[in-house]
Amino acid sequence: MISAIMIGAGSRGIGAYGAYAELNRERIRFVGVADPDPMRRGYFAMKHAIAMENQFTSDEEILMQPKMADVCFICTQDNMHFVPAKKAIEKGYHLFLEKPMAVNPFDCIELGKIAEANHVHLMIGHVLRYTPFFATIKQLLDSGRIGRLISIQHNENVAFWHQAHSFVRGNWRNRKLSSPMILAKSCHDLDLMIWFAKAHPIKVSSFGSLSHYKSEFIPKGAPKFCMDGCQYAKECPYFAPKVYLNAPDWMKLPVSNDMSDDALLKALKKGPYGRCVYQCDNDVVDHQVTAIEFANEITVAFTMTGFTHENTRTIKLMGTKGEIRGHMDKNILEVYQFGTEAPEVISTVAKSSGHGGGDEGIMEALIALIEEGKNTDITDHNASIESHLLAFAAEESRLSGKTIDFAAYVATLSR
Repeated sequence: MISAIMIGAGSRGIGAYGAYAELNRERIRFVGVADPDPMRRGYFAMKHAIAMENQFTSDEEILMQPKMADVCFICTQDNMHFVPAKKAIEKGYHLFLEKPMAVNPFDCIELGKIAEANHVHLMIGHVLRYTPFFATIKQLLDSGRIGRLISIQHNENVAFWHQAHSFVRGNWRNRKLSSPMILAKSCHDLDLMIWFAKAHPIKVSSFGSLSHYKSEFIPKGAPKFCMDGCQYAKECPYFAPKVYLNAPDWMKLPVSNDMSDDALLKALKKGPYGRCVYQCDNDVVDHQVTAIEFANEITVAFTMTGFTHENTRTIKLMGTKGEIRGHMDKNILEVYQFGTEAPEVISTVAKSSGHGGGDEGIMEALIALIEEGKNTDITDHNASIESHLLAFAAEESRLSGKTIDFAAYVATLSR
């Protein structure tokens, strides 16, 4: 069994990694927690029977203490990762760092160097590699089922309601407060593309903008807050009470620690999640297309869009002998081989629901990594760092309008 401390008892800390520990107490135990919110800190401590003396209000406080566990989890907001991550590594903790690992490329590279210098394991929360769905795709590619991989079309269908919740009203709405959309939401997907291609990127071009969730589309007479008598309440899909009273817990938790209807309505009245989606301080894109060329000639067309009904990922991988088509939420893969009409249909049902089974899978890989030193291509932090740098390069391309030479871009970061 390994021991752990948690910095940031939010939805991921409580609902993903903490939840795994609750169900697998013989494998991992949380012995310390730090969070400024007394209710979340207390709830996490209660769930994991953490002693009062090991409950802290900040990362500074918990990391001032003598090392008390094998691994430190950092699940705070994106722009709050680097400083405690550096301290935890230097203190000798193995580190599990929620993605994105940092909000600028220099800090990503630095954390990798510090981890190697201190001989600790660094794992980034790229959970999609650990899902049965994407792991099966990887196995099919490696086995040569569709021959040599040539092209990938990959869609991240964010869904209109998820875009509004997380990237218009929520914590990831603004680049200065968090990070660019392609990093905050899509470094998962870029990580998968590198994993599937088995090569380094050489060129990247990206295009996108904030096209809809902005002031020029405010319905005439709509108030700044939904509950201030909005005349469009019945027809608007973003009307806050309609959205959050029927939402899953992971959406309710950022709105209010008390997830009862009365508490949610009170929080929505003048809180950030009760704002009209056309009158927020958001500036991240709501759609973006990224084209990537790899050193082995594989090309990728990746689309992230907030204008979909489904909240899922869909993918098509094309090879010299066939193709693979997949729908993540349906857990279905279709494998077509050239010269045959009917596809082979493969079901990839996950053992648990979190990120299609990825939350459970990454926790099991982390435990094996720490207990047994099982570091493989799937757990190598250098691959995670490269996917972050690819996201930064894509954003650089979007802002500059230029195709980015990836190797040259990375070289500039090392000077």
